[in-house]
Amino acid sequence: MPKVTIQQLRKRNQVSATNATNKPRTIGSPYDKSQRKPNGLTGSSNGAAENTRHFGPMFNKDLGQHILINPLVSQGIVDKANLKQTDTVLEVGPGTGNLTVKILEQAKKVIACEADARLAAELTKRVQGGPFQYKLEILQGDVMKRDLPFFDVCISNTPYQISSPLTFKLIFHRPIFRCAVLMFQREFALRLIARPGDSLYGRLSINCQLYAKVTHIMKVGKNNFKPPPNVESSVVKIEPLNPPPPVDFEEWDGLVRIAFTRKHKTLAANFKPTATMQLLEDNYKTFCAANDVMLEDGFVMKEKVLGVLNQTGYSDSRAAKMDIDDFLKLLSAFHDAGIHFC
Repeated sequence: MPKVTIQQLRKRNQVSATNATNKPRTIGSPYDKSQRKPNGLTGSSNGAAENTRHFGPMFNKDLGQHILINPLVSQGIVDKANLKQTDTVLEVGPGTGNLTVKILEQAKKVIACEADARLAAELTKRVQGGPFQYKLEILQGDVMKRDLPFFDVCISNTPYQISSPLTFKLIFHRPIFRCAVLMFQREFALRLIARPGDSLYGRLSINCQLYAKVTHIMKVGKNNFKPPPNVESSVVKIEPLNPPPPVDFEEWDGLVRIAFTRKHKTLAANFKPTATMQLLEDNYKTFCAANDVMLEDGFVMKEKVLGVLNQTGYSDSRAAKMDIDDFLKLLSAFHDAGIHFC
């Protein structure tokens, strides 16, 4: 067998490299498995970008971006809204439009509020050139920093960090809309629908139920979202009372805030702290000055407040078991005595 020297091997390798360089290259499909590298990328220099684009946009959890991907859940939400062909629908947080396209099939117009410019662009592309293009209006920006447009129904896969402010922004929106079907974190949804005596019954429950009828629609598991959130979700339906109750919300919320400071304590105990009494005394003196009312001789605010509680029979009552009618009666009694909460 002839001997092969190191110099001969080097020369052969140089010839092979030259032939490989001069061989014409072919450009294959990025989905051609025969041309993929072990890490799943193609031999093309743009392989990384192509594969990233193929898997869709990245979602920002800090903005509460959990896209609803189950079409059955999306259809169920739209069905519960009982949309009409003449309805204008406000959608908050449309994301990539999985819910939006189902709303567009049944409504006259959809106004979608999206904070993320990337997702707003994705949604625009999704309907561009299609039958729904002129039925969709996209408002790019933070929905909490803008005035809401006119709408008949609101549907939202709500970013969880704006659940409470969005709820009350909708409740106080005028003109009054027909209903809102909203996705919330499970615990928040259960607090909205809680009744007196329930463990989750609190200030949020009674404030929302004062102005609207709230019902639980469905539970939604975390695997119906991409990326999946850390908690389970629920859908609720909010139907504003029309006409709304003639109650000054600032006054109402001032009373409720004191009562629910410790909801399992008696009202008398919750009204006794010095800071609370000082606030009510300042408000009472302002009321007297504005209405030319002379302060009583030997006036003591604590005795006046506890007197109202005793006269109404709520001194030993606990906020955790009081309903809306109870608080309305108590608020009226305080106002009759000249005691105000804001």
